[in-house]
Amino acid sequence: MGQALPQPALRPFLAADTPVLAAIFVAAIEELTGDDYSEAQQEAWASAAEDEEQFGKRLAGQLTLIATLQNSPVGFASLKGPDHIDLLYVHPTAAGQGVASMLCEALEKLAGARGAKSLTVDASDNAAEFFSKRGYVGMQRNTVTVNGEWLANTTMQKTLADGAAPGGQT
Repeated sequence: MGQALPQPALRPFLAADTPVLAAIFVAAIEELTGDDYSEAQQEAWASAAEDEEQFGKRLAGQLTLIATLQNSPVGFASLKGPDHIDLLYVHPTAAGQGVASMLCEALEKLAGARGAKSLTVDASDNAAEFFSKRGYVGMQRNTVTVNGEWLANTTMQKTLADGAAPGGQT
């Protein structure tokens, strides 16, 4: 008899999650972005989690959800303000298992329930395809400087379904 794979679950962020989320952030950047960013760019990007206290404050100041497998965090996503996905990271060992889709869908539903008509995200080059498949449309290319390194991303936007009207436009 085959055994069912454990299903990811969602829960809210707790301050005690900060060290493991910082580790997920760094591992995702180091292991999943090498095709799109140089090692120097990856190091600059990952440095955002070096100060765990500041990283934790960033997560606590937003609506942050944690995805868990068997009660262990494997990914997280945060909503900044009413309508902007700030962070969405999944540990490389859990990549491709629907964790990012579950997190993104939850943020979309929460944002819509709070009255947002659309969501935006500044998607890294390696995440743009993921967001595109979810209905996000590229609006503009951006270049940001992080610790002296230039990083490119794309601002993408998705119009949310009107939760109040069945059959509303998506």
